[in-house]
Amino acid sequence: MTDQPTLETERLILRPFSLEDSERVSELAGVKEIAENTTTIPHPYEREMAEAWIGMHKEQFKKGENVVFAVCLKGSGELIGAMGLILKQDHDRGELGYWIGLPYWNHGYCTEAARAVIAYGFETFNLIRIAAIHFTRNPASGRVLEKIGMHFEGVHRQEIKRWGEYQDVACYGMLREEFSLRKVEK
Repeated sequence: MTDQPTLETERLILRPFSLEDSERVSELAGVKEIAENTTTIPHPYEREMAEAWIGMHKEQFKKGENVVFAVCLKGSGELIGAMGLILKQDHDRGELGYWIGLPYWNHGYCTEAARAVIAYGFETFNLIRIAAIHFTRNPASGRVLEKIGMHFEGVHRQEIKRWGEYQDVACYGMLREEFSLRKVEK
């Protein structure tokens, strides 16, 4: 697979990022509330950092390591966040990661995009499992994962050191047969 596809949901377009998105990524992801709820986004988040991040996507996709989608509103094309999978194809598994810009929280966009990306992961890469984590101090992220059908699997205490403080993470997962069963039930 050489070209990353574009996915479509009821209200969203999930497309590959382009370097032209770097200013918007810096603007949205550069907000402290976004950075403090992710494991890797720095604060401040400069445009050059966004360019470097976007610049890695195509090669990572070609290597089968990672797929990252720009989450955009369907009508306007406005970029509102990112959603992706880190692929561990040797183990037939993926890890879901995401951020949605602060002005777009509590509108269901994250849930809608996550459903599309996990379907893409299971159907395209034939994954057996998709997992996700979130800081326990961010329960809204856990609600997203539950809404898409992931199961809470436990807490890893002091798993990640973020800005000098150890953070507990809640772990979630979904198996391919659980995803397939959800499709049949709809």
